Amino acid sequence: MFKPKLVDTLKNYSRQQFSKDLMAGIIVGIVALPLAIAFAIASGVSPEKGLFTAVVAGFIISAMGGSKVQIGGPTGAFIVVVYGIVQQFGVNGLIIATLLAGIMLIIMGFARLGAVIKFIPHPLIIGFTSGIALIIFSSQIKDFLGLQMGAVPADFLDKWGAYAEHFSSVNWIALVMAAITVIIIQLWPKISHKIPGSLIAILLTTSVAYFFHLPVETIGSRFGSIPSSLPSPVFPQIDLQTIKQLMQPAFTIALLGGIESLLSAVVADGMIGGNHRSNMELVAQGTANIFSSLFGGIPATGAIARTATNVKNGGRTPVAGMVHAVTLLLIMLFIGQWASLIPMATLAGILVVVAYNMSEWESFLSVFKGPRSDVAVLLTTFFLTVLVDLTVAIEIGMVLAVFLFMQKIIKVSDVKSMTLQAEESGSDVDSIDDYQLPKGVEVFEITGPLFFGAAYKFKDAMRFIEKPPRILIIRMRRVPIIDATGIKTLQEVHKESRHRGTKIILSEVHSTQVLQELKDARLLFAVGKANVTETFTAAIDRSKKVLAG
Repeated sequence: MFKPKLVDTLKNYSRQQFSKDLMAGIIVGIVALPLAIAFAIASGVSPEKGLFTAVVAGFIISAMGGSKVQIGGPTGAFIVVVYGIVQQFGVNGLIIATLLAGIMLIIMGFARLGAVIKFIPHPLIIGFTSGIALIIFSSQIKDFLGLQMGAVPADFLDKWGAYAEHFSSVNWIALVMAAITVIIIQLWPKISHKIPGSLIAILLTTSVAYFFHLPVETIGSRFGSIPSSLPSPVFPQIDLQTIKQLMQPAFTIALLGGIESLLSAVVADGMIGGNHRSNMELVAQGTANIFSSLFGGIPATGAIARTATNVKNGGRTPVAGMVHAVTLLLIMLFIGQWASLIPMATLAGILVVVAYNMSEWESFLSVFKGPRSDVAVLLTTFFLTVLVDLTVAIEIGMVLAVFLFMQKIIKVSDVKSMTLQAEESGSDVDSIDDYQLPKGVEVFEITGPLFFGAAYKFKDAMRFIEKPPRILIIRMRRVPIIDATGIKTLQEVHKESRHRGTKIILSEVHSTQVLQELKDARLLFAVGKANVTETFTAAIDRSKKVLAG
């Protein structure tokens, strides 16, 4: 359960597989280079922090993870969250939030919540993912167009209002450079899958901008030079008040990181026919985020696109992911200083492509073909992500999804008088009349879960009994689960029935969970062991004895 996949891999590791992992790791490292820088800048921090994250967290996620081929590092999903934290609490606040998120992820893993996170509704995931994609796209318009303006407003609508005001200041050279970047990334796979199109775009546009002295903003002109080494780890200054303020943002990072890493692991399983260890993966993600924060990095998680690139290029073990991190470290040590020459318009073009791929517009539109409840969850999460806040979007989206699902379950649950109702299966094939129901006996059947959302149906059904019967048989063969409200409802019916002089017989309590709950609530004791029967025939026989007695 908590054993890294690397341990299993090294038992029968071959030189041939190492060659494949080495090549895949180098390719993924090259792919990750521009993305790590771009994600950091879009998140409101300096570019080297993305590299620190990709190196430190990427190595730990592969070495400790529960997936054979997972590639970890900074991702586009965190841009919105990280940017908001930096704007409100500064870089030190981000470091503390990332540290807290890492601790939360480790706790989630050891609490075996890996499987639970998988139950996040699909429309909710598509909703906030598409919302994040739109926000990423919106945040890149300034650099994509080379607009001459100050800081970009954080609010979505204000952002586009500011763009409209400064549209006349478009830098056409920056726009062409960004457009060329997008075209190269989209068309390059037709030429080669080995070398990433983003790297070709960076090499071409950077060279042109440098040698022709084009008037475009670069990483160096905005942020200065990029360090050529990893910093020493530093533990941040933490106090109780800061922890309270950053607990909610940290939980958002942990939840988002857990969801994305496990989604990526599931996708990877489908590509290689594997089976990841979800709880171990959460522990690895948590550890990676703790160390990323100590080195001044940003949040990290499993990256679906880089993981897929790893698999497509022959990576089949965690060694490939570790090589990817080492490759990034070597690039940073020896040629990192040249990264400061990269035009901001080029990075904007890369992120526009990332936003497009992340939008999953086909999945977004496909939800509209499904139930209205799914559409409601999708649109609510999407608009809250874009216009309000990602944390609020996830919280409200999840509550709405649960509420709408509960509404569906309530529709399935039913309570009916069985006096004239035909039976569907079992020994009681035709109708209740075949059992020669004694006079003074009323039969009700509960269908579906008897929980707080459906308990009122049982109460309403009881009110339609005009004259209290001497015997009330309650059939529970189709009740799979019961909660405290359901038990309370049965207890109230039993108490009222006893007050009216009606005897209750519980028939066909087949669910082990329901039977145990009724025992724990002492309801079976109150009804009487003899009045709890395994079959409907036995319930009728018992009613005859009670009437005769």
